[in-house]
This record gives sequence, structure tokens and C-alpha cells, in this order.
Amino acid sequence: MSERLVVIGGDAAGMSAASQARRLKGPEELEIVAFERGHFTSYSACGIPYWVGGDVPVRDKLIARSPEEHRARDIDLRVRTEVTEIDLPGQRVRSRDLESGTEEWTGFDKLVIATGARPLRPPLPGIDAPGVHGVQTLDDGQALLESLERAKGRRAVVVGAGYIGVEMAEALLGHGFEVTVLNRGEQPMATLDPDMGRLVHEAMDGLGITTVGSSPVRKVLTGEDGRVRAVATDSGEYPADVVVLGTGVVPETALARAAGLPLGAYGGLLTDLSMRVRGQENVWAGGDCVEVLDLVSGRERHVALGTHANKHGQVIGSNVGGGYATFPGVVGTAVSKVCDLEIARTGLREKDAREVGLRYVTVTVESTSRAGYYPGAGQMTVKMMAERRTGKLLGVQIVGREGAAKRVDIAAVALTAGMTVDQMTALDLGYAPPFSPVWDPVLVAARKAVTAVRAAG
Repeated sequence: MSERLVVIGGDAAGMSAASQARRLKGPEELEIVAFERGHFTSYSACGIPYWVGGDVPVRDKLIARSPEEHRARDIDLRVRTEVTEIDLPGQRVRSRDLESGTEEWTGFDKLVIATGARPLRPPLPGIDAPGVHGVQTLDDGQALLESLERAKGRRAVVVGAGYIGVEMAEALLGHGFEVTVLNRGEQPMATLDPDMGRLVHEAMDGLGITTVGSSPVRKVLTGEDGRVRAVATDSGEYPADVVVLGTGVVPETALARAAGLPLGAYGGLLTDLSMRVRGQENVWAGGDCVEVLDLVSGRERHVALGTHANKHGQVIGSNVGGGYATFPGVVGTAVSKVCDLEIARTGLREKDAREVGLRYVTVTVESTSRAGYYPGAGQMTVKMMAERRTGKLLGVQIVGREGAAKRVDIAAVALTAGMTVDQMTALDLGYAPPFSPVWDPVLVAARKAVTAVRAAG
């Protein structure tokens, strides 16, 4: 007699889990039913700003696998169907067809929760006015593109200066809009230390993007037609024909909370290394709705990235399918860009280190992406943090031009391996003038960090 796996959520984590489980067990052993409340499955939400900006020509390029392709692999995928309740004692979920409104219960032997994250939409006057857009799903991206075409003027305001905010600022700039970014913090990119965020701020200003710090939004103003006309802060009003919200996301765990499942400090589901929900035998969770272990700080954190979600899904699918896999944790690596400026970080910020009681030293170096004499060498700034007593690497941030961002991967590997900055100086990295100076900028920072650690005693 076959078992039934129910998956809630049809994007990265959910469908990776379903697909991996199907590879390990055929339909005669494991029936798989997946619910997705949207129109699309297995797509790249990270690519939406580049589709809106025109770098990706058509929406469907962002879709890795369509509902029809999943069904062809014997996965009963039901789109436009929302799960409204999880009944753990009864081992069943209640779902509602969003087109017809009909509801039904579906039993499960094993359950995967992959409900993702929801964008923060501050409860402000006018926030739901036409012309105000979040950018979380493909439907959101399509609605924004249509709004850009309908806009009577060419003024755009982006609320928030995190990854989505700066990426959307670039996309709107490419559409010929005059772009203003309003940020609650003093500098953009709160995932960086303020001194590195200042470099991003200066570069955005140089690109023609007006970035206003320390300006929390108070309300969205509308015109006689009901559409957005401006965004108000304490310092003034900023005219807008289109507003894009980039205020971050939080785990979408309302279903899990109602079912009594354990949540962490950030509201995400808590799992063990196999991605099984703590205290549950047959319930797994992955993707943006979970919290994971930060390997550097030793604490749980919420990191909403598609790279992690796909890995979670692979781990879950392997375990559901009778194998064994684990997800040990993250070091917090992320990259982004705004026009030709590349932004990268991994590990802890100074603020993070202080919160966990670490004493540290920091160093900052200026270097180039290639040998200085080679054409096209771009400038970059590398900031490195190490534990004061041991010299253990704690974090790296990089802001620069072409070739800067992916250098953070060197630091990500070093963090995962628990290396000291002294050990990093001996890394055998590739060198040729078109690709790097003789001393790679990350290794220059490591050498300087070694000196700082020794000076600190």
C-alpha cells in the first residue's frame, strides 16, 4: 500500500522536495499531492527585477519547471489552490480552490511545509492604492510592468534599500524613470556595515538614483483618480507615479502557527538537520518559511534565499524518499548589484558580532579586480572581520565593479571551514593578469587582518 506525501507550496523548496522524493520512489510506492495558490511553479523570484528591467526578455525564462512538467512526473500538482488548515492529529489538510471556492480535506502520511515568505507591507494610509506594488511573485512582476506602461509620469519611488530595493531601482532607471529610494536606515543595504553601505549610497547617487536615508515612510498620498501621487515622510513628500515596496520579507507561517508547530525568534519554523520539524515524526519544512543555523554565530536566523530553498528541498526529498541527507546551516552569503556596482557579503556584520559577544578586529583594503596594468581593471573595497583572540574569520563585505562580488565565495568557503585569516593567506588561488592582481584582494585583506590580530595581542 502506497503512502501519500502532501506538499504545501509549489516553488523552490516544495517542488524540489517533491521531485527528489519522486526520483527515489515511484508512484506505486509514494503518491505526491502538491498545492500552490499561485499560477506558477518552480520559478526564480530572484530574477523578477531583471525581467522587469528588461535583462530577461520574457517571463517564462524564469520558470524552471511548469505545472504540466511536474504532472508528467506523476506529481498531482494543484495550482490556484490554497491550503487553509493543517490538522496534525487527523493527518490531513484543508484546501480551497481559489477559482471555484470549493473546499476539501486531503489526508497525508508525510507533510512538507514550504509556504515561503511574505513581503512586509507596512499598515500605512494609502499603501493599497493603485500604483503601489510589491515584488514577490511573477504575478506581482506582471502587474508592475503593466503599471509602468500606464503611468502618466516618469517618477518612481522605491521604499526600502535592501536587495530588492536596489535591484528594483536599477530596473526602474532602465525604464526611463526618475528614481528616488527612501530608506528607514541611514545607509542602503542594512546587511552591510554602515561604512560599506555608504559606498553603495555614493555609487547610487552617481548613477542618478536619489537615495534618502533616515526617512521612514508615513503615508502614501493619492490623487483624485485614486492612484498614487506621492510618498510622505517626516522630511517631506516625494512625487511618484509608481511606488515599489522593497521593505523585506517575513516567514509565511500562519498555517504552522495555527497548527501548533514550533517557531523561532524570527517567526520561522524550527527544524533539525534533516529539515524535519522539531517534535514531529512525519512533517518537514524548508525554504523561506524556516529558520536555519548560522554557522558563524551559532544562532538561528531567517535567510530568505532561493539557493537555500533548493538545498532544503533536496534534503527533504531525500529523507522522505527513504534516503538520508542533512542541511548543516549557512554563513549568510549574498550578492547583488545596482547597474555596474557589485555588492557582496558573507558572515557577520560588526553589529552581529557584538550581539553574540565576540571581540573582533576589522580591516578595509582598496584593490582592483585585475592586475592594475591590465585594461578594464575595476576598483573594489574589501572589509574583513576576524575574532580578536584567535584570528578566526568572522565576515567579509565587498563593494566594487566588475569581478568584485563573486570573490566573496572565497570567504564563504573559509567561513564554512572555520579558517583563520592566517590560514587564508596561504590559499592557492588562481592568478593571471586578466583575472586578478598577484595578491587577490581577499588575500590582501587577510594579510592585513593577520597584522591587526597580532597588534591586538
